[in-house]
Amino acid sequence: MPHRNKKLIPKEHRQYLRLDTVFPVQFRFKRQGDVFLSPWQQGFTNNISRGGMCLSVNNLEPGLRGLFNDRGIKLALEIDIPVSRKPVTAQASIVWFREIPGEKYRCLAGLNYDSIPAKENSKLMRYAWARKLFVPVALTAVIILAAGLGLNSYLNYKLTRGNKLLIERLAGVIKDSTLARQKINRVITQRQAFQSKLNGLEERIQSIESRKAQIQTGDSMRFKQLNGLVAGLTKEKLVLEAELAAVKQKENSAAKEIVKLDEQQGVLEKANFDKMYQWLKIHQSKRTGLVSSFEGDKEIANWSFTYDQALLVQAYTRFGDPDRAKKILEFFATEAKRENGWFFNAYYVDDGAPAEFVMHSGPNIWLGLAIMQYIQGTGDKSYLGLAEDIAGTIIRLQNEDAAGGIRGGPAVSWYATEHNLDGYAFFNMLAEVTQKPIYAQAAQKALSWMVSNTYDRPDLPIKRGKGDSTIATDTYAWSIAAIGPEKLLALGMNPDKILEFVEENCSVEVDFMRANGQSVKVRGFDFAPQRHTARGGVVSSEWTGQMIVSYKIMEDFYRKKGEIKKAEDYGLKARMYLSQLGNMIISSPSPSGQGEGCLPYATQDQVDTGHGWATPKGSHTGSVSGTTYTLFAYYGFNPLKLKE
Repeated sequence: MPHRNKKLIPKEHRQYLRLDTVFPVQFRFKRQGDVFLSPWQQGFTNNISRGGMCLSVNNLEPGLRGLFNDRGIKLALEIDIPVSRKPVTAQASIVWFREIPGEKYRCLAGLNYDSIPAKENSKLMRYAWARKLFVPVALTAVIILAAGLGLNSYLNYKLTRGNKLLIERLAGVIKDSTLARQKINRVITQRQAFQSKLNGLEERIQSIESRKAQIQTGDSMRFKQLNGLVAGLTKEKLVLEAELAAVKQKENSAAKEIVKLDEQQGVLEKANFDKMYQWLKIHQSKRTGLVSSFEGDKEIANWSFTYDQALLVQAYTRFGDPDRAKKILEFFATEAKRENGWFFNAYYVDDGAPAEFVMHSGPNIWLGLAIMQYIQGTGDKSYLGLAEDIAGTIIRLQNEDAAGGIRGGPAVSWYATEHNLDGYAFFNMLAEVTQKPIYAQAAQKALSWMVSNTYDRPDLPIKRGKGDSTIATDTYAWSIAAIGPEKLLALGMNPDKILEFVEENCSVEVDFMRANGQSVKVRGFDFAPQRHTARGGVVSSEWTGQMIVSYKIMEDFYRKKGEIKKAEDYGLKARMYLSQLGNMIISSPSPSGQGEGCLPYATQDQVDTGHGWATPKGSHTGSVSGTTYTLFAYYGFNPLKLKE
């Protein structure tokens, strides 16, 4: 266990041998009396001993760093052992704390157990020792190689099993949380019925008391009758008040249960989403830098779609892996085949050759968007020239249309709203970074074209394209993300109505079959209205993620305006749909994926999206776009705007 000053570590703590063993650890800060100062955080053991551990934390929130230096603060711990279904719980004191130079928000902390069950501690150490001593050092070279391969298989199995258990734990908590919310809704309905009945009794008692006050002196019989009624109603009221109190107690208990489940779900969501990012990293080709778009569909297993690679550039940049982002951008800058300035829609992962000889505006623009987000996130303008080349290609296409619309590509005649939204966002980013008027003008042209061609019907807020009244969920979500609620209002568009329309038409609840054979209900957004397709409803992970990003944009918009109730309503929707995507997390289907979590493209494979393409084959095919956009949704990252 590393430390700066040996004097900070108690003498009795140093007597234990430390083992370099990594376990997932969930922790939160607390003071005496179980006063918790933070939600659960995710970390890992750097090394561990019978008396304590070195805790490694990535992505630590800046506001929590100071708590590690307060010696009056304790840590509540939950240590996950792959061979155990339940985590080991412990309480520890902070002995020392150190930030890792050059690694933003990463730190190490030395912990000394205050309390830990002896039996669980022994199990922890036995497992650590088992890992440390698994490969005997005295074996011959051949045996060492065989043992090494065996150990690698074993650890992969354990890692895969641990990753799958993490996914199952999240699914279990989501299920429990759903049941708890159904329970509290029933209790609330019961409480409201009792309260309404009680209010009615009180009104009757008051009415009788008023009638008593009006009785003439000497009418004792009538007075006595009314007194009897009051006495009976009062007795009934006491019974009802007792029942109401019991129901309120049930409601309070259910509310506490939901709070506890929400905390667990928050921790497990963070852990699973971190694993999902690992899945995005482990499949990157060392040769080309590209990543297979769909892991599990054998027919397109070696295909990397340009749009997906653009999302990955933004994800790698957002999560502090600029070298991975640069590797993809370097491929497009120096190796990718182009035709008249246009990139193809897809390339092969292994050698970078074109996999689909189709050129559409959207993927090219998204590559430009990715470059701008990379520049914003890193300050590296190496690929600004490539972004301007892409912009020049799109502007030449735009200038072919008298109204300033961007066609779907150089060889097609149709116009898509989504491409013009993409272009509007891309040109605005270039105008902001370069201060060149040509890009601001191109953005205004794209916006004017959309106002004239796709935002021109009060009964249908957004058309899919020019002369195309088909409803496409992404055009609604991206209208919020690219144009923004304030600008939409200025254009005479109502962002609330836009989202209400897509909720009414494209929100669905469907059955999704998990890998363990269990069917779960998932609520999310379809590619198109269910009534327009014969296949029934299907949830798109990517397009649901886009809607969650839009909800968070609206939440922030109304919070800044001081309309807290509206902001909270949108925040609640964002959290609900994000929780639903948690139900769709699957384990990586490939051996190299080691069971890391990812999202399928949709809840059904090989079905028509309603927009000219089908979902990939394989009931559990991992999707780069679905996984990446879910991460964007979780962290509230809008790829269509540069973060201020």
